Amino acid sequence: MPVANATQNQLQAIEALLQKIENINNPALTATAKELVQLLMEFHGAGIERMLEIVHQTTPSGASVIAALGRDDLVRSLLLLYGLHPESLETRVVQALEKTRPYLKSHSGNVALVGIDETGTVTLRLEGNCHGCPSSSATLKLAVEEAIYDAAPDVTAILVQGQVQEKAPAVGFVPISNLSGNGHETKVQRDQVGWEDVFGLDAIPSGTLRAEDVGGRDILFCRLEETLYAYNNLCPGCGQPLGAASMEGSVLACPICSQHYDVVRAGRSMDLDTLHLEPIPLLRENGRARVALPLAKAHGSGM
Repeated sequence: MPVANATQNQLQAIEALLQKIENINNPALTATAKELVQLLMEFHGAGIERMLEIVHQTTPSGASVIAALGRDDLVRSLLLLYGLHPESLETRVVQALEKTRPYLKSHSGNVALVGIDETGTVTLRLEGNCHGCPSSSATLKLAVEEAIYDAAPDVTAILVQGQVQEKAPAVGFVPISNLSGNGHETKVQRDQVGWEDVFGLDAIPSGTLRAEDVGGRDILFCRLEETLYAYNNLCPGCGQPLGAASMEGSVLACPICSQHYDVVRAGRSMDLDTLHLEPIPLLRENGRARVALPLAKAHGSGM
């Protein structure tokens, strides 16, 4: 079993045991068990913090060693649990947003970090075509939120200026189930989306299209220079696949109904304001490409 999956299973088992303690119909026993868990965490946390101090003080490369520990998925989960991650919450959020910028810029958009309050709530501002366009919701929930919660599972809520969203209640610790990558149940799993690896996209010639089945979903990939775009392979005008469509610059023309769509401007129709292609969030990092799919269809290594 892969390390990531084994770790996630362990975290879920711990979470289940803690839930059983909460549900014990004996207030005194529940209070005693919770006090025991809290004391053990304080003891372990103090020991881990002291180990990091010793590494930093006695090793010339101590700072780089600690930074490397913070990048390891398993160790990162442990450090986050005890509030000992070497990088601040803001630093991790900023790094996460940087990973999403290529995708956002591929749709002539961007995202800005407005601030992070004392409860761990992140406030963002969508810019360019991402602000107010039909794909804003998908862009936010499937790309930006995914990246933020992967890097900073201790974030309690993500708010976007100009949008009304429910704010999660502040908590004093990172829930166990949130610590392993995509474990932020209240945001990512509730939205029922996952990520699927896609291979061979770099072989698509610039200015051309390729329709491909990814995790049971028909997706249309477009490439312009070094930028990739992904859309649901369905024309909103006639409901037919677009695999045989022609490209002229950034404009895609449906071979059936002759509707024109600008793939750079989030798939907006050039003919009717009411039509637009359905964008599929696509992230590229270190040669790896992933697209967001419903969990019922996503089954690749991106989960």
